[in-house]
Parts: sequence; structure tokens; C-alpha cells
Amino acid sequence: MDLPKQINQLEADLLELRSLLEKSERKRVQELLKQEQQKVEKELEVKRQQNEQKTRREADSSAASKAAYTVKITNYAWDQSEKFVKIYLTLKSVHKVPSENVEVNFTERSFSVLVKDLDGKNHQMTVLNLLYPIDEKNSYKKIKTDMVLVMCKKQTTKKWDCLTKVEKQSKEKDKPSFDENADPGEGLMSMLKKIYAEGDDEMKRTINKAWTESQEKKIQGEDMMGL
Repeated sequence: MDLPKQINQLEADLLELRSLLEKSERKRVQELLKQEQQKVEKELEVKRQQNEQKTRREADSSAASKAAYTVKITNYAWDQSEKFVKIYLTLKSVHKVPSENVEVNFTERSFSVLVKDLDGKNHQMTVLNLLYPIDEKNSYKKIKTDMVLVMCKKQTTKKWDCLTKVEKQSKEKDKPSFDENADPGEGLMSMLKKIYAEGDDEMKRTINKAWTESQEKKIQGEDMMGL
């Protein structure tokens, strides 16, 4: 017999014992009925606890069997005001999940977002090494239609030129360096070589074509000079 049926039987026994106890007149019979009533009540309590534990295990097992896999949030943008840095995360139908499924945690130099069970997946984003410190206690999130807005409260009123230190370092690394005493032609050639090396096939074809045409014009010019 499964637990729910056992619980039903014990509940029925307990009702009957209480009814008999009310009707009984002899003290000895009353004592015996009370003892049996206590035994049934204890057994009923144990069975109810067992049933609750079984129900929780089944629920956990069911949740685990359909546990969502986690994907990174890549569709986002950021903006700022004097007091806040605002990160806009585009997630279709995010406003339809329970608000507790959208978790945002802040530290002085980072924030992380976890959206649970949205379209059968967990969506996650972690941003480390923020350019400047934020006030994590006064930072917060807003859930809008198809969007999560992360509001990072600045500790100081200051314009940020990028979101993270990594972005800033990347920008500084990509900036062309200029030497006032260098040959301008060599600098241009170095830049073209860099673009060619890092470019895709279409970019390389474009550079090759431009180079070929410039060489042809140069040769034609030299021929004209020789006439």
C-alpha cells in the first residue's frame, strides 16, 4: 500500500477512535482508547513526513531531469548617465518568467546576471574588471518587456569612456602609434600590413587590387616621364 493510502487509512482509524472515545463511559476503556489514539497519531505524523519527503524528492528529480542548460548572454548594449552605468540585456519574453528567476549580483568591480529557465535555458552574463568602482548596495535591476536593465550605481560622478578595464586596454592596444621623426610612408605601410594581416579574404582582395592599381599608375607615370 502506498503512502497516501496508508495516510487515509490512519486518518479514518483516528476518526473512529475519537468517536469511540466520546461514546465510551468506562475509565479503563477510555484509557485504552487514548493510548491507541496516541499511537495512531504518531504513526500518522511519521507517514505524513515520509510522504512530504517523497514528494520533494520526486519534484527535485523531475526538475533535474529537465534542468536547463546555460548559455551566455551576448545581445547587450550599455549607456550611462552622471550617476549610473546602464546595461541593456535583450532577452525575449524575460518579462514572463517569475521575477525571482532573474538574479543579479554586484561587487565593487563586477556584476553577474543569471536568468533561470527562460525558454528551457538558463541565460548568464558576468562582467569583471569594471573600469571604475560601483556602489553595489545601491545598484539594482529592472525587468522590462524582452529586456533586463542592470543599473550600476557609480561611486563617483565621472564619465566612463568604456565599460571595463579589458575594453580600455584593448582600445589602447589598437590605437595607432605615431613617431614624429618616422617616415610617413613607412608608417602607412605598417598600418596597411596590419590591416591586411588581420583582415578577412574580402579585405585582402580589396587591398591587393588597390596596390596593383597604384603600381600600374606608377609605372604609367614613369613611362610618360621617359617620353
